[in-house]
Amino acid sequence: MKSSNKYTERLDLLLVRLFVLIQAFFTLHISFFWQSLRSCVSEVIQGIDNQLSKQEDLHKKKVCVLRLIQVVRSVEKIEKILHSQSSKDSSSLEISSPLLAGQILERMATEFNQLQFHAVQSKGMPLLDKVRPRIAGITSMLQQSLEGLLIEGLQTSNVDMVRHCLRTYATIDKTRDAEALVGQVLVKPYMDQVIVEEAVKSNPSGLQLMYSRLLDFVPHHCRLLREVTGGAISSDRADTVPGYDFLVNSVWPEMIKAIEERLAYIFNPGNPEIFYERYSVSVDFVRRFEQQCSSQASVKRLRLHPKYTSFNNKWNLPVYFQLRYREIAGRLENTIGEGLEAPPAGSAFHLQVSEVLWSCLVRCWSDQVYLSPLAHRFWKLTLQLYSRYAKFLDEVLMKSPAPEAPKEPSRPLPSSASSTSSRASLDEGGSESGGPASLSTKQLVYIAADIQKLQEKIPELSEMVRQRLDAIGIKNFAVVEDALADSKACLSSSIPSLNTRMTQQLTERCCRFLKSASEVPRLYRRTNKDLPVRPSAYMDNALRPLHQLLTDSTGLVNPQTAQEWLRVTLSDCTQKYYETISEVLSSVKKMEDSLKRLKQARKGATAAVTTGANGGPTDDSKIRLQLALDVEYLGEQIQKMGLQPSSISMLSSLMELVKEARELAEQNQ
Repeated sequence: MKSSNKYTERLDLLLVRLFVLIQAFFTLHISFFWQSLRSCVSEVIQGIDNQLSKQEDLHKKKVCVLRLIQVVRSVEKIEKILHSQSSKDSSSLEISSPLLAGQILERMATEFNQLQFHAVQSKGMPLLDKVRPRIAGITSMLQQSLEGLLIEGLQTSNVDMVRHCLRTYATIDKTRDAEALVGQVLVKPYMDQVIVEEAVKSNPSGLQLMYSRLLDFVPHHCRLLREVTGGAISSDRADTVPGYDFLVNSVWPEMIKAIEERLAYIFNPGNPEIFYERYSVSVDFVRRFEQQCSSQASVKRLRLHPKYTSFNNKWNLPVYFQLRYREIAGRLENTIGEGLEAPPAGSAFHLQVSEVLWSCLVRCWSDQVYLSPLAHRFWKLTLQLYSRYAKFLDEVLMKSPAPEAPKEPSRPLPSSASSTSSRASLDEGGSESGGPASLSTKQLVYIAADIQKLQEKIPELSEMVRQRLDAIGIKNFAVVEDALADSKACLSSSIPSLNTRMTQQLTERCCRFLKSASEVPRLYRRTNKDLPVRPSAYMDNALRPLHQLLTDSTGLVNPQTAQEWLRVTLSDCTQKYYETISEVLSSVKKMEDSLKRLKQARKGATAAVTTGANGGPTDDSKIRLQLALDVEYLGEQIQKMGLQPSSISMLSSLMELVKEARELAEQNQ
């Protein structure tokens, strides 16, 4: 059984090996077969490619030969036409009938155009080099004939002749040559006659007159060309010759070339006023010249022309702006250096610096200064002027005031009966002590009034700027309005400092006199004066700056602003006045108590020290009554100023204090 299994395994192994050998045999034969087949096919394809290449080469050579034949035929045909025309006598076709001559040239040009095409395609062929001199002769003769015929047509105003000539130029792709010829023959002589430096300088309006004559050239001397090329309204579109733009390529270059060469001095920005006039007249000339162009496409071609760019670049606008900047900003800076001077009579402002600021802002956008290409620069200058003015106000308002005068030695106050005739005068331009103050209250009022006026005028300036920007196509005006709002806020930023400076200064001036309340006891101690019936003189002097403020601010600043100044000032003054009155009454009380103790100690001593000669009110009662009259007078004046007593801090406490003093005085009478 085991031997049988071994035999079977060997048989299977032999069969597998036999199968592998048979498979290898067939694989080798099949591979050999496919290689042989691929080789045969490749040889056939290569043979076909060789045949096709030979046929293509033969075809190319045939085409080249045909082109050369066509070149030779065209040359011979054109030479035959030229020979037949040159063999005629003086009554030749060109002379007797220019129209027919133009038609012949047009036919020649058509043939010449074909000649040029075939000659370009046959470039590098030996035969072409032999024919090239003949082609050059034909080209020269054709161009000379065209030039002569075009000049004759322009001189005789022969529309058909000019039309044939221009068509011929277009046929041979020489339109630029025709435009250059018109520039040299027709335009340049006119420019030489009109653009003369001496003639322009001899007349104040010489430049404008010259531009007017230049603009007259197109309707008077280019009518025929515009009619032929479709640039005139009356031209027949069906019979026009397209592809020409004589205004852009003939008139404009010669015109600008002559201006740049002969009138170079007009571009000098040394004198901004003269420069502005010349530039404005020149820009208007360019605008009117553009209006003479036949289409919007012609205008675009004009603006892309190198001479257009050259002419615009000749005007040194940055230098002009720098001169204007120095003039405008320098004027404001010089006025700032002069300080808070008064403006000229009739001004809407109250300070010279504010008047100059507004005039500088208006000048930036005025007709004699503003130029549209510099709109961005003048806008920046506008914002800089606002900023410089605001900085000046900050410097003025933050400047340390003059040192306060030393406290005057105590001296008796005038009697209340003579208060109306003994009021001290105040100098509005300085401190009451005689030393010059940095700012007066009137100047502070003027600053506030001018800030308010400038803010009111911002819409007027905004409209001015809007009109200028609309003219140059800027529609996004929100950015400009935001910037002007920032400038308005910049001006407003000075108001808190101004308010603080105003109230501090008023408080100092008022408190200087209110401190005199501490000297009231000296008026009545041992003086045997009558019972007081009117307020002290110092009270009128203390309130005088506030009344003066109301007078100065009426019609200049908002009433609410003046009322707020008074409220803050009176609140500060009342606080300090309360402290002074409280100290005086406390001192009087102590003195009174001391005298009572002394009196009781002496028991029988006479009371003449503290009573009147006839047993009237005591000196202390007179002092209390005087202080009560002073405080009550203060309350009355506050109401006359238009303020509510309740809005003044410490006023109610002060009134209560003197009310008690009055009651005590009445008890002691």
